[in-house]
Amino acid sequence: MKNSEPENIGAHSRRTFFKSLGTVAATAATSQVRTIGAELEKINSEKVIGPGAVAVTLTVNGEKLKLMLEPRVTLLDALRNYSSLTGAKEGCDRATCGACTVLLGDTPVYSCQKLAIEAQGVEITTVEGLAKDKRLSKVQLAFIEKDALQCGYCTPGFVMSVTALLKKNFRPTAADVKHALAGNTCRCGCHPHILQAALKAAGVEHAAKTEVITYA
Repeated sequence: MKNSEPENIGAHSRRTFFKSLGTVAATAATSQVRTIGAELEKINSEKVIGPGAVAVTLTVNGEKLKLMLEPRVTLLDALRNYSSLTGAKEGCDRATCGACTVLLGDTPVYSCQKLAIEAQGVEITTVEGLAKDKRLSKVQLAFIEKDALQCGYCTPGFVMSVTALLKKNFRPTAADVKHALAGNTCRCGCHPHILQAALKAAGVEHAAKTEVITYA
């Protein structure tokens, strides 16, 4: 005759285990639901901005610029179409040509890809803000001296990118300049002169090289 006591004890242990397991799972699920609920409540409580115009204050070239803008307006659009600052140019409008480059702090950015509302609270510098007391900056003067422009449409973006480079690297090499200007395009093909202008502004001597192409 088999002894049923160990079997009963085992069955009781199994039932206790599964009951406790279910309790733990239910507690975990309840906690997760509460966490998700708290996150949703937080998201829903955040202020919705737009779609109509809202007050936006930009600090541009050391001055406060107060505008009424729809949240979708880019920084480039705000500068060009809602103020008199037209130095930044609209080229590709796809963050590839660099004609719209401005500085946020000391960092060059494509203003066509930055919402104006996101640029609040940061010092914005455009090409108009480089000259002090009606005197051009050393970068601007170097561009003139080295004839680093033709049509001039892309020039403000290049000037801003070179200015940003020299704020961080006082003595750049030619390779440093090329890397810093990789996001700017000159459709007139002035890149060699632009390189010379950047090095001139940095006080770095750079001998211009003329490539002779021969045909067989």
